[in-house]
Amino acid sequence: MNLTLKDIFSVSLILFSVIDIIGAIPIIINLRQKHGSIESGKATIYSGIIMFLFLFVGSNILKLFGVDVTSFAAAGALIMFFLGLEMVLGVEIFKSEPDESNAKSTMVPLVFPLIAGAGTMTTLISLRAEFGKWDIGVGILINLIVIYLVLRSSSLISRILGPSGLMVARKMFGIILLAIAIKLAKKSFGME
Repeated sequence: MNLTLKDIFSVSLILFSVIDIIGAIPIIINLRQKHGSIESGKATIYSGIIMFLFLFVGSNILKLFGVDVTSFAAAGALIMFFLGLEMVLGVEIFKSEPDESNAKSTMVPLVFPLIAGAGTMTTLISLRAEFGKWDIGVGILINLIVIYLVLRSSSLISRILGPSGLMVARKMFGIILLAIAIKLAKKSFGME
């Protein structure tokens, strides 16, 4: 096990910018308002499991299903696009299953694609070419701590912004999410 502080710092910053949990705060608040609550601990754990799984066997899993990283990124872009449409238009696309509790129904858009989405997964595959697995693992753990803290404090942030601030933030970040989804799709289809 060979850990390098500089590499851990680099990996942490790269993952932090790709996951963009701070930029996702309006989306998280929107999900909390829509479903009543978010299971912060479970969402963080599920995200961590997906990230670590993808770090160690991600490219093999995609190969097993005959899916390339580009197609995976395009699928993640579609989910992000529909999530952005929900926010901007005020429609419900991600419907809860009848037997799901409200908190459980937030896991799909929250864990994937928001936290451990296609961008995060493709970044993890790319990081393996430059950094050691242990450095990347510690970088993932650092990001999971930040993710948990943001998820836990989203109701406080919601109270600070108030209803009008939340509505403006939701619409604005919905448009940004649509733009990110379109950019990711363009890159996936080689149009950039």
